[in-house]
Amino acid sequence: MVPPTTTPQRTKQRRGEGQWALGYREPLNPNERSKKDDNPLNVRSRIENIYAHGGFDSIDPADLRGRFRWYGLYTQRKPGIDGGRTATLEPEELDDEYFMLRVRIDGGRLTTQQLALIGELSQTYARDTADITDRQNVQYHWIRIEDVPTIWRKLEDAGLTTMEACGDSPRVVLGSPVAGIAEDEVVDGTPAIDEILRRYIGDPRFSNLPRKFKTAISGLPDVAHEIHDVAFVGVDHPEHGPGFDLWVGGGLSTNPMIGKRLGAWVPSDEVPDVWEGVISVFRDYGYRRLRHRARIKFLVADWGPEKFRQVLEDEYLKRKLVDGPAPEVPAIPRDHIGVHRQKDGLYYVGAAPIAGRVSGSTLVEVAKVVERAGSGRVRLTPQQKLVVLDVPEAEVKGLQADLAKLGLQTEPSPWRRGVMACTGIEFCKLAIVETKARAVDLVAALETRLADVVAGVTEPISVHINGCPNSCARIQTADIGLKGMIVTDADGKQVEGFQVHLGGGLGLDAGFGRKLRGHKVTATELSDYVERVVRNFVAKREADERFAQWVARADEGDLK
Repeated sequence: MVPPTTTPQRTKQRRGEGQWALGYREPLNPNERSKKDDNPLNVRSRIENIYAHGGFDSIDPADLRGRFRWYGLYTQRKPGIDGGRTATLEPEELDDEYFMLRVRIDGGRLTTQQLALIGELSQTYARDTADITDRQNVQYHWIRIEDVPTIWRKLEDAGLTTMEACGDSPRVVLGSPVAGIAEDEVVDGTPAIDEILRRYIGDPRFSNLPRKFKTAISGLPDVAHEIHDVAFVGVDHPEHGPGFDLWVGGGLSTNPMIGKRLGAWVPSDEVPDVWEGVISVFRDYGYRRLRHRARIKFLVADWGPEKFRQVLEDEYLKRKLVDGPAPEVPAIPRDHIGVHRQKDGLYYVGAAPIAGRVSGSTLVEVAKVVERAGSGRVRLTPQQKLVVLDVPEAEVKGLQADLAKLGLQTEPSPWRRGVMACTGIEFCKLAIVETKARAVDLVAALETRLADVVAGVTEPISVHINGCPNSCARIQTADIGLKGMIVTDADGKQVEGFQVHLGGGLGLDAGFGRKLRGHKVTATELSDYVERVVRNFVAKREADERFAQWVARADEGDLK
């Protein structure tokens, strides 16, 4: 009897991910095709020479919804479109004929003259809009394409830019708001930031990355380094002295990941070279086939930190990095609110707007009161706050009073201090719910309702409000993170609401919030819900227990 023949099993071929280093140079999606067809940095000349003269209708769609981002421009949401329609409409149906324009402010560093200019441009061209973002930028709205060249010229004359504020490019570099002045700073990251800007921003070699690339460099753990594509965190090496610990592969959005330490110590003057190596690995090995897998965090997750470090050293740096210790983990988050002594004997004063919502007029007035207090420097923070540097002791109380008159409190309630919010449905085409106004209403409600429990809240309980799943407001790392969505209320109606994430954090509590299965909160219930959870925490916490620790062990009933 002849045995039956068997068909050999085929080994499944893994599909290419569009990695340039492996030979996949042909674009695998429309975004990659657009970048290959024309370097996005070239769009500036078309804006200046064609679109600013021809108006909105003259703009090529490939530029409008693609290359414009490399100069900080996004079309804003057309008014009157509710959140339930966000995912059902085509981009051209969502587009208004006005733009959001993002001013790039690396390290959050501004002189009072620059701050005043940003405010004046807002008054003239942006209907007085100006929001401080959690990436130390300022965002305008209601910008007309006809005005963009003039805005650029005025910004650049003052040493500011919008170049690569958005797009698949190296975006703004976060830095400590108190770099160079903090008494406990390990090392000043400012020289490294400046050298990266000088060498690489606007360099065509790095203007076509698989996706956006976010950087943080700080001698203090105050820039959310765990959730950046690359981060350099101040650390004191026992043999080599002050330098930076290298992290890669962090990020949030719909697939959040905490960055990985490479175990490498980098001296300050080598940070730009190592940064170039990391971004080059991402450019060449990053996944370009699918946009939702194109961030460096997916590459690091697949390779692991050991392989990433090996490729970085062997193929790009051509040398070994020095092994180094981990940085100290802060007991509490650093937001720089309040009055603090500088190492030179002057003081810095941190003030809180609500969720970064200010205005051009406010910024103009802030510049004036800061100068009256004898200072010429301000900083924006990664928590949507503002810090005034170099204040003489005799001027501190007067400055605090002047800032308070402008809505910038230096001794804010825990709720004002801990709230953050993204742009939301007011202007963002991706948003599903309102965020900024809701943050203002929530803070006002909690300041009234929870006045009796402030003493039981030893640290601010962060409440981050996001208009969609993309986590621009870092909802997964908040004590209370709120992801906007359409939910069903008690009457069966579709209304604005939130999925709740509880107990996320950075530092000691680095990790992502706990989601309660099926638990949603309508927007109208939000104040009631937050009050209820905070009261449960204050009543049932153990001594010195942080909110994230309590959430991890709490009964679900106390979290709903």
